Amino acid sequence: MHEKRASFSIKHWSDDDKPREKLVRKGKSVLSDAELIAILIGSGSRNESAVELSKRILASVDNNLNELGKLSIRQLMQFKGIGEAKAVTIAAALEIGRRRRGEGESKIAKISGSRDAFELLRPIIGELPHEEFWIVYLNNANKILQTNQLSKGGLTGTLVDVRIVMRQALELGAVGLILAHNHPSGTLKPSIEDKRVTEKLRSAAAALDIKVLDHLIITQKDYFSFADNTML
Repeated sequence: MHEKRASFSIKHWSDDDKPREKLVRKGKSVLSDAELIAILIGSGSRNESAVELSKRILASVDNNLNELGKLSIRQLMQFKGIGEAKAVTIAAALEIGRRRRGEGESKIAKISGSRDAFELLRPIIGELPHEEFWIVYLNNANKILQTNQLSKGGLTGTLVDVRIVMRQALELGAVGLILAHNHPSGTLKPSIEDKRVTEKLRSAAAALDIKVLDHLIITQKDYFSFADNTML
């Protein structure tokens, strides 16, 4: 019985099977997602190796690292063998990966269409488990002046403070706005409230000779553009 338990320890594996040694000897690109996560958590449980535990965690999110990144610390701790320290390590590593990708994709200075706006905002809100509403302020050449979060949580008219948006636009000298919020559910269909908020901001901006150029609904992999669908 003792021998069976010992076989789950990484110490008893060959060097080619140990994730840390494998990374050093063969490079990080040859490791599977489960092996990389196993390095983060260090050890499994009494009856399960770190790699097997990592495979089980990944299987729960259909082996999708983006979905894994959405799990809360509490959700990660539901897996036997994952305590708070390991859960925090996994969450921190995935957040670093998200930010790294964002730095590579967000070097957009000018918005030429909905795709540019999507590429700018997807790294910021595309993978969030909750809704956030953001505003991109543009000058008369459609160059980005500033990108700000306006609200966090479900999108309602009460959460979108028109005065804050317009005051910021005037301070920046913006003449164009792009509205954006994410749908954690993955649906790209605008709701009645999405349309109401769009019209509320469009009307307020028009009174100040500022134009709402688009409103994007963003998910992890795709987006819906009000402008592209002639809804503005």
